Amino acid sequence: MNRVTAGRRVSQVFLLWLALASLHLMAPVQAQVASPMYPPLQSGEFRVTLLGTGAPPPLMRRFGPGVLVQAGGQNVLIDSGRGVTQRLFQLGVKLGAIDAVFIAHLHSDHIVGIPDLWLTGWLEAAYAQRNGPFRIWGPAGTRAMMGHLEKAYDWDIRQRIADQGLKAENVAVQASEVTDGAVVYERNGLKVSAIEVDHGDLLRPAFGYRVDYDGRSVVISGDTKPSENLIRRSVGTDLLIHQVAAVRPELLKDPVYQVILDHHTKPEEAGTVFTRIRPKLAVFYHFVLLGTAKIPPVTEKDVLEMTRRSYAGPLLLGEDLMAFRIGRDAVEQLQPAAK
Repeated sequence: MNRVTAGRRVSQVFLLWLALASLHLMAPVQAQVASPMYPPLQSGEFRVTLLGTGAPPPLMRRFGPGVLVQAGGQNVLIDSGRGVTQRLFQLGVKLGAIDAVFIAHLHSDHIVGIPDLWLTGWLEAAYAQRNGPFRIWGPAGTRAMMGHLEKAYDWDIRQRIADQGLKAENVAVQASEVTDGAVVYERNGLKVSAIEVDHGDLLRPAFGYRVDYDGRSVVISGDTKPSENLIRRSVGTDLLIHQVAAVRPELLKDPVYQVILDHHTKPEEAGTVFTRIRPKLAVFYHFVLLGTAKIPPVTEKDVLEMTRRSYAGPLLLGEDLMAFRIGRDAVEQLQPAAK
């Protein structure tokens, strides 16, 4: 190969590389905003979407715990587990459009998505665009956690302000701590109340949340053993979203599995809770189904069958991105919008 031929070959390779690079650079621009997964909210609609229904295992099908509640022009998030930003993007909801975040407790699987939501949400990209501070409520320790996160990400924040001209007020943090029974948020008719639950003696306080809007309500349990306080504050709610945990009896010989199970609600116990609360619809989320290489986890079908031993009412196994409209007379599962 002579020098002229070699030069042409290099030029062709360079032009091909440049074309591929251009396509790569264009891809993020084309993906700035996802098409909404569900039809637009109607006036007066009360919508609840499961962003994540999983637990610590990094499953693609079940991201970390997170529930989006939309009503009265407000977008509030209960927990910010792994992948919450991706699920919001799939829904077509801007990260910066989240008005408030409420944390059940400070276990990592409930909070690991906070830095992503907070720091990606203040970017100027079309999928972000927060206007105002990042507002978060949670148990004792929430303020300290957010203060440490501000220190951990100080370089990123300072450089984006200096380099990109981003506004400091849109990355500022307003962190508050909640107490049992308190109305912790109330805007445009949407009201969020904290419910202290029982996640174990060493894990206090832990909370569930009740969201009321225009005579309708949803309760999200957070992590808890059967809780009398949760039952009392949830009786008659329209939609009850409750966690569940189960292991096969063979694994209970290992105290590690017994300890985990003792911090959660088992399917038969959940059925009793549902029977007492009498929701229009009960939905399982935050599935803690434990197993090993030799002993597989309890299946979701098993969970349903065990729950039916103590509950005969409306019940669904939650899935990521499953959405519900809370109406006056019933809770309707939404179907994705036609593409």
